[in-house]
Amino acid sequence: MKQTYIFEYLNENDFRKKERTVRKYNMLAYKKLTFEYYPEIRNGNFLGELVAVNKKAKTSDYVLKLPTDELFVKVHGEIKLHYTVYEDKKIILLTNITPEGILDEGHRAELGTYKGVMISKSNPEKDMFKVNLLNLLQK
Repeated sequence: MKQTYIFEYLNENDFRKKERTVRKYNMLAYKKLTFEYYPEIRNGNFLGELVAVNKKAKTSDYVLKLPTDELFVKVHGEIKLHYTVYEDKKIILLTNITPEGILDEGHRAELGTYKGVMISKSNPEKDMFKVNLLNLLQK
């Protein structure tokens, strides 16, 4: 039987908050993450882009882009899973989900939407301006 990797967290509370926000506001990304990406990563098929290798500590850092709406990406950025693989210990350290600002804010308070895009409570004018500008550029 093939030995699988074990998930551990850099900061489990913070990571779970962001994961729940992704579940609430982007169900497709959450389903892909939970039912496709996590099992693949756990089996040793490391998905995403290899961004760093530390030969001394025998670690590899990966960034995996999650499926996201195009307009959301242009306003807030890609939703990405950051994780580190410890090959010799068979451990995967789930470090972060970005963009942090909107995901943290989405956990603390109910976010509104404007033309189908999440709008932050701290800078709603800025986000609405970006959405309007992007809509004008598409016409």
